[in-house]
Amino acid sequence: MTERLTLNCDMGEGFGPWSMGDDQAIMPLIDAANIACGGHAGDPTTMRHCVELAKRHKTEVGAHVSYPDKQGFGRRAMDIRGPELVDLILFQIGALDGIARSNGTRVTFVKPHGALYHTMLADPDILNDVMRAASSWHSDLELVVLATPRDRKTVQLAVEHGLTLRYEAFADRAYTGRGLLLGRDKPGAVLNTEEAAKQAVAIAENNLRTAKGRRIPVNADTLCVHSDTPGAIKMIRTIRQALDGL
Repeated sequence: MTERLTLNCDMGEGFGPWSMGDDQAIMPLIDAANIACGGHAGDPTTMRHCVELAKRHKTEVGAHVSYPDKQGFGRRAMDIRGPELVDLILFQIGALDGIARSNGTRVTFVKPHGALYHTMLADPDILNDVMRAASSWHSDLELVVLATPRDRKTVQLAVEHGLTLRYEAFADRAYTGRGLLLGRDKPGAVLNTEEAAKQAVAIAENNLRTAKGRRIPVNADTLCVHSDTPGAIKMIRTIRQALDGL
């Protein structure tokens, strides 16, 4: 491994009195926080708490943008595209970045959530909308995309938008032979702590393999662990130890 693989985690996924994941315990263990900004979860106060935690622990702040679907936790695809989708993404980035800047920090990357993340992988027009929104916020804002065998069209589109891509792999999710994430409704889609730690090391060494032994060249920059995964805190600590031991 030539460069350190950073850890990112989806944070601030609460709303009002309802909370998900232990942001306070997880924040010191990660490098980048994907903070929900009102689409699938999150509200102004939850966002502020997360930003304050991130600043305290010198954790990078990213906008975890989503379709406006709190009831479905952003995991249901919606027919939103073009200027409407760009506006929706900018609205969420702006909300989080405003709170971040008022606390002496700022948003440095954008990571789409759930259905939006998967739709942009499958639909070039949606990917273009997402890139258009991210690139128009500020020039060095990065976009997180799935680290599959790198698609030249995606790279070229990012170049056209003047956008830097940050390639992401997942420690706690199983992969298909095509290098995509196995659907959550499929058996074995969510890995346990031991499996996730082994997969994290395999990703760091660019030696990820499917259950059938097929190698997937992921070339990741950052590794995601979900805060709502059962035993997330133990899993993140175990993964951090495994990566630090490389």
